[in-house]
Amino acid sequence: MTVCHIELHYLPNIAFFECCLAHNTLCLEAHEHYQKQSYRNRCHILTANGPQALVVPVLHHQSKMNIKDVKIDYGQKWVNQHWRALVAAYAKAPYFEHFADYFEQIYHQKPAFLFDLNLELLTVCLKLLQTNPTIRQTEQYEPTLQNGHFDARNLIHPKKELNHNFLGAQRVYKQNFGNDFEANLSVLDLLMCQGPRATPFLQKKSYNN
Repeated sequence: MTVCHIELHYLPNIAFFECCLAHNTLCLEAHEHYQKQSYRNRCHILTANGPQALVVPVLHHQSKMNIKDVKIDYGQKWVNQHWRALVAAYAKAPYFEHFADYFEQIYHQKPAFLFDLNLELLTVCLKLLQTNPTIRQTEQYEPTLQNGHFDARNLIHPKKELNHNFLGAQRVYKQNFGNDFEANLSVLDLLMCQGPRATPFLQKKSYNN
């Protein structure tokens, strides 16, 4: 059994899932401090005008706030904005009608906490990818992990260049817009465009795009 320790992301990107699918168990970091300007509350999708960031506004009032205590700010109309952006980006994608309802239901539920929203989105993404890793949450924060546990915490960050040494170069698939491939978008882009071919793509197995 191999274990990957990683923080939860909002609609995680392809690198996140490549990392996760390479291990049997996901250990989600539940006792870290919330970090601004990270993928914990943002993702990138591909629109007709190029990549677009979707950011979940949060109520973050102190510098060292446990990730599970971070509430979502529903005073801002971000839910409708995000859903409209997703529809505009993927309504004409081959698999939008197959998958859209799963995500729309989560947005309508309006989870109070960012951690819960991200966990629900991760769960549905894994379901649609037809993968079933063991998922558990950390019981305390451990700066150093035991041998045999892969520490992916903060390796995938919007302000860091992606380290291909532990993932390998990402492959190309047919996207909804543009002639130039946009790498490492939210896994939503891959799911909507590739459907059942998404999982072998992430596992770097042979597939037809």
